[in-house]
Amino acid sequence: MAERKNEMKGRCAMSVPDGGYLPKIVIVGRPNVGKSSLMNMMAGRRISIVDPTAGVTRDRVSTPVEIPNLERGLEPNYAELVDTGGYGIEDTQNLTADVERQIEIGIADADLVLFMVDAQQGLVPLDYTVASVLRKSDLKTPVLLIANKVDGSTHEAGAYETSGLGFGDPLMMSAKNKNNEYALYRAIREKIDFDHLASMGDAVTKPDEGIKVAFVGKRNAGKSTFVNALVGDDRVIVSDELGTTRDSVDVPFKRDGRKFTAIDTAGMRKRKSLADDIEFYSHHRSLRSVRRADVCVMLIDASVPVSQVDKQLVNEIRKHFRATVFVINKWDLAEKTYTKEQYVEYMDKALGAMSYAPIVFTSAKDKKGIHEAMDIVMALYNQTSLRLSTSEVNTFIGALMQLRGPSGGKSGKRAKVYYAAQISVNPPTIALNVNHPELFDNNYQRFMMNRLRDVVPYSEVPIKFVIRGKQKITAEERIRAKKEGERLLPRGYRFVEGVDTPDHPDVIIDDFSEMDD
Repeated sequence: MAERKNEMKGRCAMSVPDGGYLPKIVIVGRPNVGKSSLMNMMAGRRISIVDPTAGVTRDRVSTPVEIPNLERGLEPNYAELVDTGGYGIEDTQNLTADVERQIEIGIADADLVLFMVDAQQGLVPLDYTVASVLRKSDLKTPVLLIANKVDGSTHEAGAYETSGLGFGDPLMMSAKNKNNEYALYRAIREKIDFDHLASMGDAVTKPDEGIKVAFVGKRNAGKSTFVNALVGDDRVIVSDELGTTRDSVDVPFKRDGRKFTAIDTAGMRKRKSLADDIEFYSHHRSLRSVRRADVCVMLIDASVPVSQVDKQLVNEIRKHFRATVFVINKWDLAEKTYTKEQYVEYMDKALGAMSYAPIVFTSAKDKKGIHEAMDIVMALYNQTSLRLSTSEVNTFIGALMQLRGPSGGKSGKRAKVYYAAQISVNPPTIALNVNHPELFDNNYQRFMMNRLRDVVPYSEVPIKFVIRGKQKITAEERIRAKKEGERLLPRGYRFVEGVDTPDHPDVIIDDFSEMDD
């Protein structure tokens, strides 16, 4: 294992705390034997798309997984689990060679190969082909043969037949139904000596994804090309064919000593244009990637006009308050038609709702502008992670109220802000405790937002407002609190430990628990 670790230096190995090494477990096999189902079972969530259509998975899809320690009281270990495409698939977009190259790279990087076969269907010529590939690769890595889809004793005969592949007796299981799950973990622990790794000083602990950056955009905007250029490896398949990427692919890398996870996503389409279940699942995994990202990189194809799909994706990003940099890709194809100033003006008109977001011009194919874009990603991450003191927020809001308070309209009500504080980061979230929440409508919130961007240190990221009014306390609650000696708080309020309120030592703020996505 020590030799394997040294070989991995310089590659895109998944990061773990203290520079430790995370073993790679790579799943291989012909199409439709259940590789993606096994991936999702071990990960405990849907990562790879599972569909009866052969050849759904194309790229190497990886995720950190917990390998339980079957001895009671001992902590689990972790590994990087990699799902690969089905070997030998006749891809409808002529990507067979690309898929097989990704499989071969995965095998070469593996610390353990899980070779899956279908016990119900029995051995077919492609199973022997995969076995031959594993042998011809001069593989010194251990191989665990798994006979999948063993849902009962009637399937065991087909499972035993797989012993003829030359990798010993199979482990019989059903990934879909989790049959024999713990036998799988026991077998993995027999193949990977986690205790030996720990004794060598390798920190085989829960991995750190670092800063998660989702690369999003419509189809053929250049997302996969950008990710490959960024990590310096053909980590995801690039093709001129539309819809090449189907799964959301996590690619860990380091830059300037910081850990990152680049999330390459499937190209977005109009919902009504989704052709089948595969595109539907790809679409929703892309949206999920937006939600889990710290920063979004939205690629715009400069060679074509901004489309309705681009606008819909911007709305999705805004809905989740994600810091975003617009990357104008394929600029080499557009710079003869536009100046950068002209294109920025065009973007402001087309996507004006996010005019605060920075713009960078790139050509991912030529690796131009890649590092400039990542410098901006880092700056946005730092901005969205900033927290202002309560006194600063109250000063800013107080100045805004003096400059122009909300209009009371015909009601004649006068708006007051009792208290303001930043209660969260990523996105920076400012809570206002006011007397009449209805006066702080969308128009006034936009006014506050525009003015705040002139003074706060996170002017290029989304800012979220949460506005609440005080709730009255009933007489019964007052009597009960007095009898029990409790400090009287309005319903829905709580004390906040450690809030910076030097001028208001007894201040309370709302429990804004519904903010969590």
